[in-house]
Amino acid sequence: MPESAVTARLAQDIGSKKIQIGVIGLGYVGLPLAVEFARNGFRVIGFDIMVSKVEALNRGENYIADVDSELLADLVKSGLLGATQDFSRLTDTDAISICVPTPLGKTGDPDLSYILNALQEVKKYLRPGHMIVLESTTYPGTTEEVLLPELQESGLKVGQDFFLAFSPERVDPGNPQYQTRNTPKIIGGVTPACTEIIGRLYSSVIERVIPVSSTRAAEMVKLLENTFRSINIGLVNEIAIICNLLNVDVWEVIDAAATKPFGYMPFYPGPGLGGHCIPIDPSYLSWKLRTLDYRTKFIDLAVEINRGMPGYMVSKVVDALNDQQQCVRGARIMILGVSYKRDIDDMRESPAIDIMKHLREKGAELVYHDPYVPHFWEDGGTVYSTELTEKTLAEQDCVVIVTDHSKLDYAWIANHCKLIVDSRNATRGLHGTAARIVKL
Repeated sequence: MPESAVTARLAQDIGSKKIQIGVIGLGYVGLPLAVEFARNGFRVIGFDIMVSKVEALNRGENYIADVDSELLADLVKSGLLGATQDFSRLTDTDAISICVPTPLGKTGDPDLSYILNALQEVKKYLRPGHMIVLESTTYPGTTEEVLLPELQESGLKVGQDFFLAFSPERVDPGNPQYQTRNTPKIIGGVTPACTEIIGRLYSSVIERVIPVSSTRAAEMVKLLENTFRSINIGLVNEIAIICNLLNVDVWEVIDAAATKPFGYMPFYPGPGLGGHCIPIDPSYLSWKLRTLDYRTKFIDLAVEINRGMPGYMVSKVVDALNDQQQCVRGARIMILGVSYKRDIDDMRESPAIDIMKHLREKGAELVYHDPYVPHFWEDGGTVYSTELTEKTLAEQDCVVIVTDHSKLDYAWIANHCKLIVDSRNATRGLHGTAARIVKL
């Protein structure tokens, strides 16, 4: 069947919702995408290696905060959405989105094992007319250098028999304004036909789809977005250290600078980077460029500064305790907020973990409170959130604000403890409190 006839048939099937969608990886990226396709009338099969996710989804139980629980339950009940560990059911799909993790290895190199495992399953069941989309963040060249050769071993021709594209995920957990439907979607296909038909598919569920010239361009878009943030956060973190040495309030400086209506965009310092993108994505680009004998100087410096912020926070705690003639060893310290950002339960790459580790190594006695994270696994055991009461606060020698959740009343907290080290300016505007307040 000629290329134009294939794309015409697929376009017709997309328009009539005859396309069945497969989503590999049912986490923070995959599940919202699967729900968005299903709520627009497409039948969706989710694939995941975790039994708990598959079973929860098939019971209609939601486990991602950004997904509407009632909507998910209705979609499962209607038969539009289901999940399986049986990858042979990829034969039932017409389009497959790969939304698996892409962490860094122990040496800081890209770990593509999840992509490669998903690729082998797709390769087994690839058939004419299949549309394959990689959404997992990776280095430029992955789609055409890694996925394409494997898929073409089937004898099928890309852009004619099957269609392959990269479309970077742009998930911002906890963002009430921008979610899957209204976040613009970048599409870069291996061929123009790939871009056209896969762009048409995503346009049926996402408000704005933006085609780019190649998969490499699409892969680079994602890395630019998060490298931009990483470098600017690194800059403002260094500015915070500089302001501390100059005895200047960095938060006042940033707020004043932000009044300039042109040429400036405010970024804010913090205890370190967290989440699934910013701490990791720039390292993908650095690794790729090292293979081309080029050093990414700005990126490497920002990574160095940002990775040093948990240690800097610990030094602020040590100094604050010293100022009240107390040693950190044996000090009772409460960590407030362990998720990587406010008002979510996501702990991926959270700086709280490093801060707690460093303080324990110095002999501190730690507890934590987080209204969104009742417990988490650390060093072979489960750690539980401590109830936030007048008694538990009074027992602490220091309270360290790592994440500034909107559910927490910082004025009340500051009036029931002795010392606060605040990395997020959560205590802004508080004066005359019982607690002495030290800011980042």
